[in-house]
Amino acid sequence: MRVLWTGAELAVTAGLVLLLFVAHQLWWTNRQAQAAARDQVDRLERQWDARPPSPGPPPSGEGAADGARGTGRTASPTAPGHRAAAPPPRPRTDLAYAVLRIPRLGLTAPVAEGTGKAAVLNRGYVGHYPHSAQPGEWGNVALAGHRNTHGEPFRHLDRLRPGDTVTLDTARTRATYTVRRVLPRTTPGDGSVLAAVPRSAVHPSYGFTAPGAYLTLTTCTPAYTSTYRLVVWGVLRSTQSR
Repeated sequence: MRVLWTGAELAVTAGLVLLLFVAHQLWWTNRQAQAAARDQVDRLERQWDARPPSPGPPPSGEGAADGARGTGRTASPTAPGHRAAAPPPRPRTDLAYAVLRIPRLGLTAPVAEGTGKAAVLNRGYVGHYPHSAQPGEWGNVALAGHRNTHGEPFRHLDRLRPGDTVTLDTARTRATYTVRRVLPRTTPGDGSVLAAVPRSAVHPSYGFTAPGAYLTLTTCTPAYTSTYRLVVWGVLRSTQSR
């Protein structure tokens, strides 16, 4: 009887520990990271408001580049053949420097340079792939975020549809993108979705075929797993100096 009683106590204790762990992951990490992310957005916006305005590229409308099936047209002030101002300094690794806004999802989140879990993603930030373009630049701005736990900024990324608007604000520029394509599922190793001309190597019918100014948003799928990747692509619609 004592052995059975001890086994039952251990089972109950293990169950409570597991329950606390799940509560920590699904509730506490979200609450903590979301609060920190909101504070970071406020801090960035106060910094931007406090600095004097600097000259930047004029607003631009949609232009001529269109490399995907079913995509619209896009333009970038830094496209080849266009005279552009000197690019700003590259962001420091792991520091928030931009704000991502997705109206359909009600999302406002800070963007930090890098995609490390401890330094960026687990803080509720969206991470910028360092090798990719910066907001408003010619090329592909590639971002990643958690779908579950730690603020889960990309929890409902699967709700985005072609035509939805995504904006990226920095100290100098507001870049506005239009969602064009959604790749519901691909493998974690499908790195070509992050290329300068993004296209899936696993699902070649998804992606673009010509240079342009693109935005790529990536997260894990299905929810509560990391088996596959969900990818959303957009094209630059306009840039505006701040």
